[in-house]
Amino acid sequence: MRTDTPWSTLPAREHLPAAAVGAAGAPALVPVPVLDVVIPVYNEEKDLETCVLRLHDHLARTFPYGFRITVADNASTDRTPQVAARLADLIPEVRSYRLEEKGRGRALRTVWSHSDSPVLAYMDVDLSTDLNALLPLVAPLISGHSDLAIGSRLARSSRVVRGSKREFISRAYNLILRSSLAARFSDAQCGFKAIRREVAQRLLPMVEDTGWFFDTEMLVLAERAGLRIHEVPVDWVDDPDSTVHIVRTATDDLKGVWRVGRALATGALPLDRLARPFGDDPRDRVVPGVPRGLARQLVGFCVVGALSTLVYLALYSLFRLGVGPQFANAAALLVSAVANTAANRRLTFGVRGRGGAVRHQAQGLVVFAIGLALTSGSLAALGTASGSASHGTELAVLIAANLAATVLRFLLFRAWVFPDRRTDHQDARKGAAHELRNVR
Repeated sequence: MRTDTPWSTLPAREHLPAAAVGAAGAPALVPVPVLDVVIPVYNEEKDLETCVLRLHDHLARTFPYGFRITVADNASTDRTPQVAARLADLIPEVRSYRLEEKGRGRALRTVWSHSDSPVLAYMDVDLSTDLNALLPLVAPLISGHSDLAIGSRLARSSRVVRGSKREFISRAYNLILRSSLAARFSDAQCGFKAIRREVAQRLLPMVEDTGWFFDTEMLVLAERAGLRIHEVPVDWVDDPDSTVHIVRTATDDLKGVWRVGRALATGALPLDRLARPFGDDPRDRVVPGVPRGLARQLVGFCVVGALSTLVYLALYSLFRLGVGPQFANAAALLVSAVANTAANRRLTFGVRGRGGAVRHQAQGLVVFAIGLALTSGSLAALGTASGSASHGTELAVLIAANLAATVLRFLLFRAWVFPDRRTDHQDARKGAAHELRNVR
């Protein structure tokens, strides 16, 4: 996989080769397994051996790539570490990892961060999910189609056997995620997920939770960053002996929802570091003479502009009840301009975080002043020509003036307020590399 991309972006997704490769693209001296399946466990001495043997047999029979099974022990106090170590000694594809602190999220973060496999997955030790879904889970990651993949028990074609209490809790929790964090994935807590390694390297440091909310936080951040999440319907049978404390887990999850929602609302997370360049779709290729991303920015700008215009006209009509047309126009335009700049900053031009926000608003006010001059001049010309125009005529003139101001605003936003600096950065890196080769 390519590693020569700017630190602020992820490389384009590529199909993983069937043979393992080293870090520089050369064949690895020691084969690197394409898939590393992590099984986080805590006091599972009874079920661990059965789980590992069954999973190993399934992968050996059906998985066409090299694989590894990693048992991540979360500070077990029974014989789980000894069972894991014995399995690692007996089976070459199995290894064990001991952590002295509990927490499923902590185990996954630790093992995934140290793994050299390009595709990382995990599943619960009870193997509640049918293993036939494992290859469909990781195939989109191997092919380069997706960044993450999750098993879903709530998909229409999934077949699930579990009690009504757990069914209600699961659906209620996912409803909360959809309503509070605008999540679009269907099942956050199914213990059956996978992620590409280069995505995990960027994403995991942003995930704070070390327990059961780890999955949800990881998925929400990935989705907000625009990463592609593939969902696989699964057959799933509830484990009646599960030791998960439902009430405590639900409380911790709700606290996590509040924390993540607040971080997203304040722009505290550098999600732009997870941006992906476009792939091989001909519609995403660079067209000579057309600035990169122009079409998408135009669509976003038009949507924001249409909403801003409605807000502006509503405010103008409101202010016009008590003051003259010039003051009403200036006040309405100022309020809508601040909101317009903030919306275009995030939605149209993809600028996240607080960095540069004040400067962008200051530049937006300069653009606002130009728009104010156009609209105020139009009102003044109308007043000179007709004396006392009707309210409908004023609105028609303002709409026409705003259209001209909108075109100018987009050009100024794109070229001055939110310029695309990625091309300049990449050209500078290429130039530096060329100079370095000349020196050598």
